[in-house]
Amino acid sequence: MVADGAAPYLLALRLSGRRVLVVGGGAVATRRVPGLLDAGAAVVLVSPGVSPSLQDLALADRVRWLPRGYQPGDCSGAWLVCACTDDPAVNAAVAAEAEEAGIWSVRADDRTASAAWTPASGQAGDVRFGVVSGDPLRSAGIRDQVLAGLQTGQLSPRRHRRGGGRVALVGGGPGDPGLITVRGRELLAEADVVLADRLAPRSLLDELGPDTELIDVAKLPRGRAMAQDQINALLIGRAQQGRRVVRLKGGDPFVFGRGAEEVLACLAAGVPVTVVPGVTSAIAVPAAAGIPVTHRGVTQEFRVVSAHIPPGDPRSTVDWAEVGASAATLVLLMSLEHLTAIARTLIDSGRDSRTPVSVIVDGTLPTQHIITTGLGAVAGAVHDAGLRPPAIVVIGEVVNVGTHITELSRNLLGDPQAVRVPTSPGPAGATPTREGQ
Repeated sequence: MVADGAAPYLLALRLSGRRVLVVGGGAVATRRVPGLLDAGAAVVLVSPGVSPSLQDLALADRVRWLPRGYQPGDCSGAWLVCACTDDPAVNAAVAAEAEEAGIWSVRADDRTASAAWTPASGQAGDVRFGVVSGDPLRSAGIRDQVLAGLQTGQLSPRRHRRGGGRVALVGGGPGDPGLITVRGRELLAEADVVLADRLAPRSLLDELGPDTELIDVAKLPRGRAMAQDQINALLIGRAQQGRRVVRLKGGDPFVFGRGAEEVLACLAAGVPVTVVPGVTSAIAVPAAAGIPVTHRGVTQEFRVVSAHIPPGDPRSTVDWAEVGASAATLVLLMSLEHLTAIARTLIDSGRDSRTPVSVIVDGTLPTQHIITTGLGAVAGAVHDAGLRPPAIVVIGEVVNVGTHITELSRNLLGDPQAVRVPTSPGPAGATPTREGQ
């Protein structure tokens, strides 16, 4: 198990449906698990505590979490084992058990004692590659150069921004990691520190250099959450240390994402800020489902509403009566919890109960799921289907246009999801995202 100086043999592992054991629930596991899920692995996570992002994956049944420490026998039945704790003795015991059983194993804390290495990996379109060298930092640098070359069409040295510390607010897009902008990916590659939302494309985190500090600022619905003032303080503090900080958000930073609050806080502290727009889920998710938010002869306008506060709540700033009386396409974010009250209010305000509605879960991802019904029945349909956030709700006659597009696509290609063409296809282990954190 100890490295003997021989060159490693490079191999790509097909993990679809195979059990992968991850021991540890901190930053290393947070970076590794999304990539394993993207590969289709059946991940079992063993750790007394886990990061908010990993807890969210467990609550969504994306991983099986055993909330305890490692125990002998945990490696049984695994095809790959990742020892990711901060205790070298535990990692050594995990690796020893795997070695004894003839199971592939990776030690995150000691590469010289690891039977296998995780390469510095990257993905551009349908091309995925990994780099292994004697120095993880060098591997990451080479990976970044290759990735930049694939994205721009020419291989060029990794570009670093000169000067002091600064903050970049980067929109990660609606879920598919390929929908982040080129500029956003460049800034991630150059980052010294990344503060990542729960709703940012998590598989991008595995592309970070090994020296990049990852801070998980995930906010779980009705669960663990880092206060906004604390997030602002982290952004300012790291930048004032002369570091390049990326605040990675889902969707677009300025669409229900508190991006402007963070910009104002940084500027007030004298920290320069760059805002990199992202593809907003309010438009991209309906488009990925074949639903246009506007259509000639149907509607000339659409409205996007954050519905985390229900109609009638004194904290709401939405004029629901006016929205209900409008014929505009209505796109709702963060609305599933209050869908019964929303539908009733819209109908009472003038919307026909038969108005078509589509509810889209995991938009832009291989796990995308859509139900279409009428406004009067949508809350019951969502309940019966067991749908859970994040989801986008589209209300209006454009839903019928989307249904027609889907039917024609099915007839043409024999694929009911044919209109959705992700830029970075992967198995059903991808991670959903939306604005609103």
